[in-house]
Amino acid sequence: MTAIRLTRPTLEVIKVLLASTPDDPAWGLRICQEAELGSGTVYPILDRLEQHGWVTTSVEVTPHPGRPPRRFYELSGTGRVAASDALESRRRRYSRFRFSGGPA
Repeated sequence: MTAIRLTRPTLEVIKVLLASTPDDPAWGLRICQEAELGSGTVYPILDRLEQHGWVTTSVEVTPHPGRPPRRFYELSGTGRVAASDALESRRRRYSRFRFSGGPA
């Protein structure tokens, strides 16, 4: 299996997943809104993350009347570590190009 390409949209999805909790899980539309990305971008990213074992999914147990059950996305233990490491690595790499006293 190939490595996950950490594009800007992928990193935005990962940030939303890292911020979610079991008490406040992330679902597709919420991820789209918080990452400011379209569903045609977000869902393929979620599928790739799931195929690589970074994300697990579950279906809403008690759906709200009038809409289908939500599918919740959560970083797996491996995914949480890999995502945190990837974000930190990218932050370090790009921090080399910032000038002191400039915008962060």
